[in-house]
Amino acid sequence: MHIFTPRLCMMASALFAAGLSQPALAQQATQPTVFELGSVVVIGTREQAGSLDADQVSSVIDAGTIRKDNRENVGDALNLLSGVTLSTNSRNEKTIAVRGFDARQVPLYIDGIPVYVPYDGYVDFARFSTADLASIQVAKGFSSMAYGANTLGGAINLVSRRPSKALEADARIGWASGTEKLASVNLGSRQGIWYVQTGYSYDQSDSFPLSSDFQPTGNQASGRRNNAHRRDSKLSLKLGLLPVAGDEYALSYYQQHGVKGQPPSTDPSVARYWQWPYWDKESLYFISRTALGQFETLKLRAYHDNYGNEVDSYTNAAYTTLKPAGSGSVGSGRSIYSDWTSGAALELESHRLAGQTIRVSVHSKRDRHEERDATASLLAIYKDELRSYGIEDSIALNSTTTLSLGAAVNQLKPLNVFSAGNPYSLPDAKTAHDRQAGLFYDLAAGQRLYATLAHKSRLPTLKDRYSQRLGTYIENPALQPESATHTELGYRVQGDATTHWQAAIFNSDISNKIQSVANVSGTKAQMQNLGRVRISGLELEGEHQCNSVLSLGGSYTYLDLKNRSNPTTRMTDVPQQKLLLKAALQVRADTELSGFAEHNSNRWASNTVQLASFTTMNLKASYHPNAHISLESGVNNVADRNYALADGFPAAGRQWFAQLAYQY
Repeated sequence: MHIFTPRLCMMASALFAAGLSQPALAQQATQPTVFELGSVVVIGTREQAGSLDADQVSSVIDAGTIRKDNRENVGDALNLLSGVTLSTNSRNEKTIAVRGFDARQVPLYIDGIPVYVPYDGYVDFARFSTADLASIQVAKGFSSMAYGANTLGGAINLVSRRPSKALEADARIGWASGTEKLASVNLGSRQGIWYVQTGYSYDQSDSFPLSSDFQPTGNQASGRRNNAHRRDSKLSLKLGLLPVAGDEYALSYYQQHGVKGQPPSTDPSVARYWQWPYWDKESLYFISRTALGQFETLKLRAYHDNYGNEVDSYTNAAYTTLKPAGSGSVGSGRSIYSDWTSGAALELESHRLAGQTIRVSVHSKRDRHEERDATASLLAIYKDELRSYGIEDSIALNSTTTLSLGAAVNQLKPLNVFSAGNPYSLPDAKTAHDRQAGLFYDLAAGQRLYATLAHKSRLPTLKDRYSQRLGTYIENPALQPESATHTELGYRVQGDATTHWQAAIFNSDISNKIQSVANVSGTKAQMQNLGRVRISGLELEGEHQCNSVLSLGGSYTYLDLKNRSNPTTRMTDVPQQKLLLKAALQVRADTELSGFAEHNSNRWASNTVQLASFTTMNLKASYHPNAHISLESGVNNVADRNYALADGFPAAGRQWFAQLAYQY
């Protein structure tokens, strides 16, 4: 099962180390302290804050890996993991799939708080910076009931930082092809029983270079990608109090502002000429943990998120004339969304029973979507209430075996429905059930076998139920929840901090999958619960420090997606195979060379269009003159490969970059 054997390490290090006279003593960046309250794990004995519980089946990307591999946004960071594939949707937003499940089915969280857009459940993963993160947790299939509802295929949790010293600081500035500029700064301080953590990041680009092999079309010349400008900024602030051992109270504020152009499809017949003058998010979170005596702990999460965005639809690539009303656009060429989410979650965890840890959780949130056009005319208001009640029990059967059980009831209650010109009565409430069991056996120190079975659900989003998609769809407020049954067998080996191996085989059967059905009424389509899909696969992942000179790592994913309800309809946007390989070579005490290669097999973009497989390689040199400063320069897509993750949306060609970083 090991991707890299000791013999391979010996051969590679012998080749790479020939002529090297200095040992590997390069300065290592200090790993940010994880905000432990922000971690969400299946209950059990905690091995390390921000990593996995003893019975947790998930993956963690720490800040060191994110920085080392230059993953500036969450989408690119997630692509480092086995089982995760990167794609783009029809709005040219960066999306991901986890074992074939999309972002609506594997929702995004910040410190355990849901942050997906209330209307459609999606997020553009390129809009979320990694600059202020301590780690990213990804649960696949088997996931904690403490996340709440809608974790059909798993969950993605962004864990923020918490300072542990009197002064912690880091800053970066960088440049890349396409006139891209980025900068970030993080400051933190722990002062006795209180702490403060703040961060700011900025990323801007006018465009990106296309591969020299790209063939121009009627609306896209060679060279730079049209309408590909973007600008993102993010401010974060956290104030925390630790009055007594075990208790913690933290108030966090986030502000994100984005501006972006949407590159049109290179096929002029289907091209959209869209721009987003703003894509904003403002958030206020309160998270606390309070010990209730010797055996119980109470955790509270309370939050409010505001989401605002506007998309402007133009008549052509000049981007000067908005589409008029009734020409296939919403309103008068401008679609203005104003959404908010308010909610809270309570978790009570008890160690009162010998050999058992029990957690009970209650979640309640309200989502509101409002849509207006350029004349400020109200087009739609929708409001939902979502509640979830969960319980988990971790049972130590003996010194080497743990049984983890969980169950939840999720309820969706529509509160308000208004659609201009389309009145209908308030739909009925909907209920979905989750349940799971996992058995974990420790063969030896750092070695574990596990088997899990999970039944998860996803309640339909506002867009699933109500969107008319520019007049081409019929609403379906009666949509029912999707459900999936996951089985997984796995083996994990955790050596020291630089060595780990893992392998898993899995199967997911999805029923009542929400999918589009054409020509329900004339030419209009409708979203219906008709889909039945089976996803099975294999994941291999490993990393090993061969010696003081060389480290190797990589992963392999195989996915077999079958549309059982309609075998003639393709499953799109997910390659069958994905392979990642990386290597780092310590040339001297202060200098490191690293390489990263990724291969994706063919993927279907539609029922008739298949995108070609591709292989890309990135190279980088890093120089650490002292413990605080690092300089690096490199090139992504070294071979200038012309490839695409979605039909009509070519990816960037060769891109050069350089960064300067300081850490105190």
